[in-house]
Amino acid sequence: MWVYEHSIETDAAREAIWRLWADVENWGAWNAEIEKIEFRGPFAEGAEITMTPPGEEPVALCVTEVSKGELFTDEARFDGLVLRTTHRLVPLDQERTRVVYRMEITGEGADEVGPQIGPGITADWPETMAALVDLAARS
Repeated sequence: MWVYEHSIETDAAREAIWRLWADVENWGAWNAEIEKIEFRGPFAEGAEITMTPPGEEPVALCVTEVSKGELFTDEARFDGLVLRTTHRLVPLDQERTRVVYRMEITGEGADEVGPQIGPGITADWPETMAALVDLAARS
């Protein structure tokens, strides 16, 4: 298994961050690594997302867990691997929140392949999360 986690603290309202997460079709407003996105279903377990990074092939994701206002998890599966990303809001006090993204790569060959592909997938997380909380603070 390969694991990476990044967090950022903010005073943006948790509800505002959650609204941005639940508005999947507009993720490109705060995530520069999205050229095109398609969303099928309500923002709930079982929803399907097709996300196309700039200049790359589309990535199929499935939302596997949603706890409204707290977290959601999506998974991509290919070549015997599962790439699971959990997006979590952790209340620190009445006004501060820690936003946490955690990726786990499991499956056949994850110990070898994870360190090869994981850092490239997660490299933009600091910038993406900063843009997310900045937009949430302005909404």
